[in-house]
Amino acid sequence: MAVERHWLDVPYADKEAAKKGGAGWDATVKRWYAPHPDMPGLQRWAAAPDVPDLLPGEDRTLGNGLFVDLVPSTCWFTNVRSCVDKKDWERLRRMINRRAGQRCEACGAAEDRDAKRWLEAHERWTFDDTTRVQTLKRLICLCTDCHTVTHFGYAQVRGIEAQAFTHLIKVTKMTDSQARQHVRDAFGLWQKRSSTTWDLDLGILTNAGIALAPPPGAKERAGVAVNTLRSGGKPAVPQQSGSDSVIRRMPGRR
Repeated sequence: MAVERHWLDVPYADKEAAKKGGAGWDATVKRWYAPHPDMPGLQRWAAAPDVPDLLPGEDRTLGNGLFVDLVPSTCWFTNVRSCVDKKDWERLRRMINRRAGQRCEACGAAEDRDAKRWLEAHERWTFDDTTRVQTLKRLICLCTDCHTVTHFGYAQVRGIEAQAFTHLIKVTKMTDSQARQHVRDAFGLWQKRSSTTWDLDLGILTNAGIALAPPPGAKERAGVAVNTLRSGGKPAVPQQSGSDSVIRRMPGRR
């Protein structure tokens, strides 16, 4: 007899609590469920309506392919996940993976536990230098390998920049010199954008009914970064590195 599935929105951090409450896991759709309706221990994870496949105002053409996409230092630790209610993040993550067909939108790879390759959400932003507004315009599904390339500076912090550089060339078919120039240009843009304190526009989420935890204000963001680093967090890009020093540390640099 088939088990009933009353779907739940269970954040990853709550999975053990949900399991103790009687939740089951459907490996096919990668989602938790209650085997019976109205189970008291699972009510807090009752599913909300699915997030629409196209968020209001989202530009699904923005930033196709794989490229280094560094987060300005003035925006560290204020990514979408940190600003969204945990249950709503689960809804967003599920929608992003589903509309991508459970495949990386840059290289086409599927999740692979043995290879420790997962599917992850990445943000595409636009930056208005006049208004100093950083606007979320797209959410994209990337595999762990491609996501590591986009945050190339963080790959350096973790000591895996050689793997990231190799993956960049493999997916984009750039030559070695083209890839090095691409990274150099990306860090040059990062330096420029890091000189500005940006206000966040998350309208494509709020217009879709996503609950937000108020993000730190633009002037507070530097303090958030410092406190997070002191408590053991890591930056999304290196704390100090101009484009030249970054290139000098890249694999094979002479």
